[in-house]
Amino acid sequence: MIGRRTFIFVLAASGGLAAFSTRTLSQPADNIWRVGILDPGIPHLFRAFRDAMAERGYVDGKNVSYLVMTAEGLANRVPTLSAELVALKPDVLVTAATLPTRSLMRQTSSIPIVVAAIGDATSAGIVHNLAKPEHNVTGLTFLNTELSGKRIQLLKSLLPQLRKVAVLNDVNSQASYLAETLRAAKDLGVQVQRVDVRTSDEFDSAYEQAKRGGAEAVDVLASPFFNANRVGLVQLAAQHRMPTIYESREYAESGGLMTYGQDLAVLFRRAASYVEKILRGRKTTDLPWEQPTNFELVINLKTARALGLTVPQALMLLANDIIE
Repeated sequence: MIGRRTFIFVLAASGGLAAFSTRTLSQPADNIWRVGILDPGIPHLFRAFRDAMAERGYVDGKNVSYLVMTAEGLANRVPTLSAELVALKPDVLVTAATLPTRSLMRQTSSIPIVVAAIGDATSAGIVHNLAKPEHNVTGLTFLNTELSGKRIQLLKSLLPQLRKVAVLNDVNSQASYLAETLRAAKDLGVQVQRVDVRTSDEFDSAYEQAKRGGAEAVDVLASPFFNANRVGLVQLAAQHRMPTIYESREYAESGGLMTYGQDLAVLFRRAASYVEKILRGRKTTDLPWEQPTNFELVINLKTARALGLTVPQALMLLANDIIE
């Protein structure tokens, strides 16, 4: 793998004091903090979070204990798991994506919630002002609505003659992702075949539907549940010989053709700083949301060759990483 990986974070512009405050934590009697994790099915990213916690001196079983609930890529499990996790009364909660965040917010207004990564916290209604976190929730958000449109542009750059693209849409994801994708495709004169997906059992039929509908490529919209099943999705793309673009580098590392978005592991590692501050007494309302300003394009040349594609030089020059 070759490339140049850069990442910059900015704090949202400062603002006045928020009206809502969360509970003040005190060191537990046994000196072991309890961190609850609601994982939609992306354990590799939560490992990055836990590694960053360890680097900050939080050793599992010594001064921190992780209470982990995982939906294993099944969205319908999230509500039950969030209720079970909150019932355990951890000192702080950590999750990612829209559905798990909303689910935890419905369960508690007092336990601090750190969102390691969410595509668009404002359009999801999680927060109105990134500089002034509301209630008991803060964390890291990125511009995935805008990125959704950019992915279609990149797909068109790869395939200049592209006329029709199938868009795999997780029905539990934010509607803004799909809306921006449709808008961008219309501007480019590309017809969209929308394929809604509810469970992983529908992936195979989704690609078959795309093929029958005459789609020449596939855009897999951002979704933690798609990410949880990324290996299977990448295999289906190869099986059906469909050029496909995805949200983040894990797909390219699993054999996916092209990705554009965040290096999500960086966000999850950054979330550890939020948790540490909360455990040291900071309130969520005092911790502005962070929003990254750099994104990365990753191209898997091995997959491109297997599909008989020649990646344009202009696109190669834009890539942050190229997988040989």
